[in-house]
Amino acid sequence: MSSPEISRDDVAHLASLARIELSGSELDRLGAELPAILDYVQVVQQAAGDDVPAMSHPVPVTNVFRPDEVAPSLTPDAALAGAPASEEQRFLVPKILGEA
Repeated sequence: MSSPEISRDDVAHLASLARIELSGSELDRLGAELPAILDYVQVVQQAAGDDVPAMSHPVPVTNVFRPDEVAPSLTPDAALAGAPASEEQRFLVPKILGEA
């Protein structure tokens, strides 16, 4: 199972699509290596049969969630007690960039 030959121009086009800058020697080297890489990709694609589910990680990954429970917290006045300035139960910060 041999992949078609990949020209230097093909490699340069792929590199530009991927926004990768390659030197002339890198274009030549990758032109020779890409067919073998594509052959290996074909081998890997054949390894997984229809009975193997697609996965995003090689090991099972689960999120750990905690219950969303109401708990005691600061009052607005207590939260703003250390602020240099506040207004209408909000932190007051200096205007920037000439905003009105």
